Amino acid sequence: MNSYMNPAFLLLFLPLVIIIYAVTKQKYRWIVLLLASLTFFCILSAHLVIYILITTLIIHYIGIWLTHIKNTCNNELIEVPKEERKIIKSKYQKKERFAVAFGVLLILSILIVMKYTNFFLQNVNSLLKVLQNDFRFKWVNIVLPIGISFYSLQAISYMFDVYRGKIEADQNIFRLLLYLSFFPQIMEGPIARYSETAQKLYEGKQIEYNNLCRGVQRIAFGVMKKVLVADRVNMYVQEIFMNYYNYDGGMIFLAVILYTIQLYMDFSGMIDVAIGIGEIFGIKLPENFKQPFASKTISEFWTRWHITLGSWFREYVFYPISLSKPIKNLTSKTRKRFGNYYGPVLTGGIALFVVWLFNGIWHGAAWTFIFFGLYHFFFILMGNLFEPLVRNICTKLHINRQAKWYVCMQIIKTTIIVIFGELFFRAVSMKAGINMFVRIVRHFSFDNFSAIPSMGLALYDFIVIGVVLAIVFIIGCLKEHNINIRELISRRNVVVRWSIYLILIFSIILFGAYGIGYVPIDPMYANF
Repeated sequence: MNSYMNPAFLLLFLPLVIIIYAVTKQKYRWIVLLLASLTFFCILSAHLVIYILITTLIIHYIGIWLTHIKNTCNNELIEVPKEERKIIKSKYQKKERFAVAFGVLLILSILIVMKYTNFFLQNVNSLLKVLQNDFRFKWVNIVLPIGISFYSLQAISYMFDVYRGKIEADQNIFRLLLYLSFFPQIMEGPIARYSETAQKLYEGKQIEYNNLCRGVQRIAFGVMKKVLVADRVNMYVQEIFMNYYNYDGGMIFLAVILYTIQLYMDFSGMIDVAIGIGEIFGIKLPENFKQPFASKTISEFWTRWHITLGSWFREYVFYPISLSKPIKNLTSKTRKRFGNYYGPVLTGGIALFVVWLFNGIWHGAAWTFIFFGLYHFFFILMGNLFEPLVRNICTKLHINRQAKWYVCMQIIKTTIIVIFGELFFRAVSMKAGINMFVRIVRHFSFDNFSAIPSMGLALYDFIVIGVVLAIVFIIGCLKEHNINIRELISRRNVVVRWSIYLILIFSIILFGAYGIGYVPIDPMYANF
């Protein structure tokens, strides 16, 4: 059992947890979820569960420390004259900042050591080689705990929210452990705030028939996306990206398109499964995708793709930097020099740069990920800078920016930018990514397309992929027009509803990527 898509998980582990949860008294149900989460984590990462336990200890005691500082401050304020209160508050605010900074430093230290040690050593060795020094650092054999990048961000958000007074510190360390380790979201998110899920996790809501049906429906939809599409294209994508120098630009470009589709279908499919499991237990996990390929700009794309990661960076990185005193002072100066639009855009670009640098680093320990982050930073910043110019040109040429043809052009442009960004995201190195891009531009042809069936993609496979993509596209279009297909299905009679459910389930069984040559891929974002 290596993921939610494993039959052992879907047909044995999950039903067993549901049954035990259902027969347990309400006040103990959260313990069932905690034990299930720890069991699942141990199956995936064995003894590495120690790291999530350490993380829980850190945020537990930082939360208690912050509460103690706040209470001490409030008690002292009662006893001092009004004119001295500002000094007292300032003194304790410094203590609170130290406490939360200390906690964040501990969490980030674990993440950095576990995830980036070898990347650092590799670059130091490269520098030593350039300096013609024979000394080399040896790589450290480090196995990453599953989901460390995800639960680390949740841990940091918890400490910041306690510090800001948005939530009260939880005195129960085991409840905090459940918040960090809840098994449906431990592998790929979504990244939930404590205020979003904690109460639902602990209240032990009874499993209702409607929630069970809707949960199974969402799970099946996610499994369909992964098994029918993401796993199916993996052989071709793997071959081209690993051996791109043997193929022309047409084959490479097709691989990049298929990888973009694969990543979306895998990641969104896993999120569907996570949200569906949450629905069964009456726990609403935050949505992570909102029709990203309907975006007209790169900036909009990142409000629709991996929504919880974007909102985390916005809340805990972008706003603190852009609202800091140095940036505010700089904004005042640039506003006077460059105007009310360009002044804030230019200084806001500093915070934007930091966000996208961290975004790239968060995804993985490689220069390709750093480039990926800065690539998107560039296009977002350029979009912001050129927006007044584009608006003025459209006004002078009497172009309606809401016209369907214009919107379609914007969507196509954004999709192309996203696709080439994914080329470098998936490339084995920066050199490989550049060479693949050059081959697409300079050696594009269809001469080698006859070799595609030998790499696991026959006409039958393209038909299956096309049908699933059409279904996902239609559902996405309906959502864009505020038509919820799930609500429409729920209003049908039981025969129609279950016919749809069974068709979905049997399509997975009949048309899934199984058999010789097909290797089910591990959840792609679990590696980040």
